[in-house]
Amino acid sequence: MSKKKEHSTKLGQFFATAICGNDILSSALYVSGIAAVFAGVYAPLVLLAVAVVLFFYRTVYREVVEALPINGGAYNALLNGTSKTIAATAGVMTILSYVATSVISAKTAVEYLFKFLEQLLRNTNNSILADQLPTIVIPIVILVLLIFAIIVISGVKDSAKVATVIFVFHIFTLISFIVFGFIFIINSDGSIYQLNLIKTFASHDNGGIIAQHGGLLQTLFLAFSACLLGVSGFESSANFVEEQKKEVFKKTLRNMLIGVAIFNPIIAFVVLNLLSPSAIANTKDFILAEAALKVGGILLLAWIAINAFTVLCGAVLTSYVGVSGLIKRMSLDNCLPTFLAKENRNGSHPRIIIGFFLLCLSILLLTGGDLFSLAGVYTISFLGVMSLFAAGNIVLRKTRKDLKRPYHAPLVFVIIALLATLGGIIGNSIIEVRYDFYFLGYFIPAIALVYGIIYKKDVIRFLMKYTKSFKGIHKQLQYAYLRTINNKFYVFIHHANRLHKTLDYINRNENSWNVTLIHCRDNEGQREKIQSLIPTLKESGTFPEFKLDFEYLDEEFGPDVVYRYAKKRRINANKIFIGSIHDTHLFDYADLGGVRIIS
Repeated sequence: MSKKKEHSTKLGQFFATAICGNDILSSALYVSGIAAVFAGVYAPLVLLAVAVVLFFYRTVYREVVEALPINGGAYNALLNGTSKTIAATAGVMTILSYVATSVISAKTAVEYLFKFLEQLLRNTNNSILADQLPTIVIPIVILVLLIFAIIVISGVKDSAKVATVIFVFHIFTLISFIVFGFIFIINSDGSIYQLNLIKTFASHDNGGIIAQHGGLLQTLFLAFSACLLGVSGFESSANFVEEQKKEVFKKTLRNMLIGVAIFNPIIAFVVLNLLSPSAIANTKDFILAEAALKVGGILLLAWIAINAFTVLCGAVLTSYVGVSGLIKRMSLDNCLPTFLAKENRNGSHPRIIIGFFLLCLSILLLTGGDLFSLAGVYTISFLGVMSLFAAGNIVLRKTRKDLKRPYHAPLVFVIIALLATLGGIIGNSIIEVRYDFYFLGYFIPAIALVYGIIYKKDVIRFLMKYTKSFKGIHKQLQYAYLRTINNKFYVFIHHANRLHKTLDYINRNENSWNVTLIHCRDNEGQREKIQSLIPTLKESGTFPEFKLDFEYLDEEFGPDVVYRYAKKRRINANKIFIGSIHDTHLFDYADLGGVRIIS
């Protein structure tokens, strides 16, 4: 495929924004309800504050992802910028956020659809059937999750054109809702807003929001923490950055920020003028449907419900596709069991999808589909990923000083972003201890599995010490140990003074000690220096377990060399390690096909 044709098939700003916009702007269907419940009339201001945090994180993501433009979001960026352990932690949190996103989206989609069906049944004097709808919400949510699991296993993925149609319809729906809402507000007497005002400032005994949460500052802090759910999906653009044309990624970040900053606060303001405090509390899971019914009757309700169901089901599909790619990459990087990466004839990964469906099913049944509990799990995991991303940005400045960067984020912006999301994690823990229980109940076993695989050789060596009396088991462990340490990696190395740092990185982050060092043409005599260091390392006892081979390629280092070498060895690019990409290089990291930067 020619570069011109390859470039033309990549996504432009509009299509790329549509894909990630469906994800992040789907939160407009429920975050205003969360904001109103926690903050009352301060809900719009809280959602504006959330948009400000997104502004700071836009710079964080832009610096890291433009420097390391490879699919996989936080996991791959941190893998190339920090250590494998930190990257794997972010990967586990991202998986949990995908689980919660999928369940929240499916549950909310069904709630919106059922709100419409309930009203339709009541209008046709079928109140008995209408009353039965809430009892089958969870089974229908399970059915939705199962259907999309089957779709992805069958090899049907979301397309940019379909995502764009959904996105345009969603934006048009949100704008129409706001317009109808303001028309209603202009013609109303403002009494409903007064009720929300009273509810916000009432005494503790009268159920006042501020009084119940311990004062204005604490109320705003807790509301801000809960409403960080409204930035869900901001990471989605980083997950398919390789499919975007040059310069598009930063525009998708800007467009998502604009959408969140405009729609979420305005929708919250409209809701506060349309629904009473009790109505907000009772309909928080499908709050726009209730507001639409009041403003435009069953026709506007049907419009909102169809749009909500469509865009939220799209988010479920995106979660399946996104988590499939992430877990596959983590499996190939030996962070998760490699059998998960097995593909079927359609190119999908049924083992990953089935496992993900079971995780979604378990958390749905455990929480009973409660939006606040699910939002807490999601928010903690997602904010953990964002915090690690910001921390990774700071670490990247020290460990990858020479890495070629098209953009440099102001350090103060990175620090503010990090403090904001760490504060959000603390706030969500204060709101409900259950959130920590649900989150830790999934996080601890998952991270234990991942760390066990990352440090597989150490785990096997430990077990071998205590199984000598069991010859059969001990022999199997020995075989597994030899197979683990003989897994081969290939390192393109240019300077002899990087050799120790390179081997130290592999020793700390990988299970294998079988390394081939590759040196391309140079005019500095580094070839002889590197070759002479190999026996010196062996004689001195430095990295004694390593089996080192050396290859010389009489050509300049670049993308063509990497591609040809990977093809010759029949290996994936993630098995190839390099140093850094500097400003003096005529190519970017994205041109190298997914190799790992380790020094």
